[in-house]
Amino acid sequence: MSIALVVFDIAGTTVRDNDNVGEAFQAALDKFGYQIPLEQINPYMGYEKNKAIREILKTYQGGPEVIDEDHVAAIHRSFVGRMVRYYETREIEPLPHVEETFAKLHERGIQVALNTGFSRNIADVIVEKLGWFDRQLIDFMIASDEVSSGRPYPNMIHKLMAKAGVEDPLQVAKVGDTEVDINEGRNAACRYVVGVTTGAYTREQLEPYHPTHIIDDIADVMDIVSA
Repeated sequence: MSIALVVFDIAGTTVRDNDNVGEAFQAALDKFGYQIPLEQINPYMGYEKNKAIREILKTYQGGPEVIDEDHVAAIHRSFVGRMVRYYETREIEPLPHVEETFAKLHERGIQVALNTGFSRNIADVIVEKLGWFDRQLIDFMIASDEVSSGRPYPNMIHKLMAKAGVEDPLQVAKVGDTEVDINEGRNAACRYVVGVTTGAYTREQLEPYHPTHIIDDIADVMDIVSA
């Protein structure tokens, strides 16, 4: 059975991220009085961002204290504002070989989708600046605020499969740079769950989550889906 759909993460997987997302998250938390080191923030970057805030605050507080949802929402608004301004005012670069890989997948009749822990307004700014829909390099995109549960739940992948007309997860590959990307792909029962080392996690950090493959160059996706 051949692959019909490949689902890629955005920041750190297809779009260059030099800790910009983590730093914006850190600044938003700092605004509300939480001084948290970047290395404690980065592991949560693939999550839906409200969930990431809750998990970080639980760790910061050192226990299961109830997290006020209005407080979480306020931190999230600060983060979203920072990220939208960042992507609107800075140059956005695809990672090496990403656009070529999208084009080659299309040449083989494979649909290309993006999913992300960002909210849709951030994702739209990124993709519009890169022109990926306009240049027909991607077919679909979904953000974490467009489903009832974000990563590691499989909801985003399931919704993309429905959009693409793909019923069998054995026809789907998921590609991402974090632990939660890997778990999302595994929870969706994707045929291939590919970890890439261009983002938040190293090869050694990805290995414990048992992706089917770990790659250092997104171009290697072509060899995987052609197997």
